[in-house]
Amino acid sequence: MHFIKSHILKVIAMLFFFGLSITSYAINPEKYVVNQQAPENFPLVSKGKIASILVSENDFKGVLRVTGHLENDFFKISDLHPKRISKISEASDFVIIIGTLGKSEIIDQLVREGKIDGSQLKGKWEKFTTQIVDNPSKGIKKALVIAGSDKRGTIYGIYDLSSQMGISPWYFWADVPVKKQSELHVLPGIHTKNEPKVKYRGIFINDEAPALSGWAFENYGGFNTKFYDNVFELILRMKGNYLWPSMWGRMFYVDDAQNADLADEYGIVMGTSHHEPLARAHAEWAKFGKGKWDFSTNSENLNNFWKEGIKRMGNKEAIVTVGMRGDGDEPMTEGTAIGLLENIVKTQRNIISEVTKKPIEDTPQMWALYKEVQDYYDK
Repeated sequence: MHFIKSHILKVIAMLFFFGLSITSYAINPEKYVVNQQAPENFPLVSKGKIASILVSENDFKGVLRVTGHLENDFFKISDLHPKRISKISEASDFVIIIGTLGKSEIIDQLVREGKIDGSQLKGKWEKFTTQIVDNPSKGIKKALVIAGSDKRGTIYGIYDLSSQMGISPWYFWADVPVKKQSELHVLPGIHTKNEPKVKYRGIFINDEAPALSGWAFENYGGFNTKFYDNVFELILRMKGNYLWPSMWGRMFYVDDAQNADLADEYGIVMGTSHHEPLARAHAEWAKFGKGKWDFSTNSENLNNFWKEGIKRMGNKEAIVTVGMRGDGDEPMTEGTAIGLLENIVKTQRNIISEVTKKPIEDTPQMWALYKEVQDYYDK
């Protein structure tokens, strides 16, 4: 099992792209969790006790899910389970407050009262702040407030604390051991990162058969939510946000109807590979398509196939792949099919606008200039 997962680790590690570093375990490399007690520090774990966790039930489901991961991380490190509460009136002594600006009434209240600076988060993309607040409410001595500008910002703040405590993002995929600790304290100051310089960062699961596919079917029954749960968690712990899913005979939206919902809950932006246009896996054409994968002779069926992909995508976060290659990821034609490909992309963009009922620039799109498509582009 460990050997297989290590082999998968090598496969997945090679597939990180768009600016992710597999060696940067901490989102914020500045060390702000220490093992020394001090009056100005916040005690996460100290003398056999652990801080409770306060998170609003009205926050994003993904934030609540990842808060559960933090609770598990505390147990791995300290053998202690933090108590979770949802109302500030239930809190006392030392509490970790987690929430998203504009979604958590607890965070919004702290902003109104001037306990934290909301201007650092408002309108920001994937940003978080982690700071100690003294006496935030009656009965609370100190709070460690993890606040996010949006869903992923809050999730990054949670995972950043886990990383600072000593949980590697690779604890599952590479079996990285967790060192037990009896004292964990947060230093004063505002611990944060700027908005990411690269907007979309993630994994392409490519050439996954037979190594990863064999392991996925043996352990999870396929590329379903049980499998992708681990992948989504890894991406977010690594401060990524984007996935091209498994694609060798696989259909992300079809293999498990809950895959897309789980991605949306976590805040993972879904895409499809370089030759899978308009949110449809290529394997879906063999299952649902009609006629040949040839736009010059079968455009009506292809258009209907692509429309269904955009309808299925709905309002979930996605980057829509445009363009086209031949069936089986081959060139469409011999020679330079510039006119054909320009017509295909124009048609696809019209489909996106028509189905979403939004201006085309409101839907993020990408075009992979791969092999002969790069030649077309150059010419």
